[in-house]
Amino acid sequence: MPHTSNLLRLQRTIQIHGKRAYHDHVILPNRKSVVSNGPPGYSAVTGHVVTVFGCTGFLGRYLVSKLARQGTQVIIPYRDEDEKRHLKPMGDLGQIVPMEWDIRNENQIAECVRHSDIVFNLVGRDYETKNFDFRSVHADGAERIARIAAQSGVPRLVHVSHLNASATSKSKFYQTKAEGEELVKAAFDGATIIRPGPLYGYEDKLLNNMAIWPIWWKLNNAKTKTRPVHVMDVAQVLANLVSSPQLARTLALPGPSTLTYEYLLDLVQSLTFQPPSRAPVIPKPVAMVVAKAAQLPWWPLLSPDEVERRYVDDADTPGDWDLVGVTPSEIEQHAITYVRRYRSAENFNRPNVFPPRPAVSSRLPFCMNLIN
Repeated sequence: MPHTSNLLRLQRTIQIHGKRAYHDHVILPNRKSVVSNGPPGYSAVTGHVVTVFGCTGFLGRYLVSKLARQGTQVIIPYRDEDEKRHLKPMGDLGQIVPMEWDIRNENQIAECVRHSDIVFNLVGRDYETKNFDFRSVHADGAERIARIAAQSGVPRLVHVSHLNASATSKSKFYQTKAEGEELVKAAFDGATIIRPGPLYGYEDKLLNNMAIWPIWWKLNNAKTKTRPVHVMDVAQVLANLVSSPQLARTLALPGPSTLTYEYLLDLVQSLTFQPPSRAPVIPKPVAMVVAKAAQLPWWPLLSPDEVERRYVDDADTPGDWDLVGVTPSEIEQHAITYVRRYRSAENFNRPNVFPPRPAVSSRLPFCMNLIN
């Protein structure tokens, strides 16, 4: 009998949530009517169709997951068949729609955005190749997506840039990010520009890299200032934009605290119970020579532009988190989740040990007792 009662309660809940109400009906800026229906969660139907360029990347996978679990149909453009396989189970049947594309093929881009209510452009490269330099991806490619989205009548475009985007930066990566922002705003009226700080998470190139190759984070004596932000926080911001009013502006999303690479190295070593790295501090000219030699193999290694970025402090820009309804997390709250794998077997379950924070590093109140 209790089992039957639970089934009846579940059926009644589904029936109640399955009914359509006035608030389920949304009129988009292009006058398209969107009606949500079905039970809440994975099997819901929000009525929205979203295209996520760069969905196979670090940030993209978490955005697709958050959108799909809300019942949004997600178009996932891909280049390599194997790179998008992990995205398919993130949504219910028919909610994840893979489409092959090339950033230089305008017909494929148009096909990917033709039914979408909002387009996210998360495409980016950390290093240059013989086929794609920074400008072709961050500037030309971004402009092409924005222009075709506008021509296709897409109501909204969200372009993800970087906190340090600047036309006067010594880094080509940051220069082309800034150039791409201007081209996107010229091609798509009312575009939303997102500027997140350095991201950390399971597949990041920050904490994981520090645990494996700490020597390359000692450049500039590890004094470079950084404002790392949790990838899940940024993904949540992007997911919130689907149902929020259009924000035709630039949103800065830095981490809640300004830290140094020195502190982050200490944090990783403390959490993994590894001895301090004895690697020397390499002078910048030597690091540049090594980075140029590292371009000979076909697989990605340290690039000269990455060396340049190790000497660039993150922009001291106020965050716009209050506009998007998300409170960013401190890195100490999540770091152990991502670096525990680097502990030895005998230390795997030991209590966490945190290094003392520099007195000037915190931008938001931080309590180590809450973390411990």
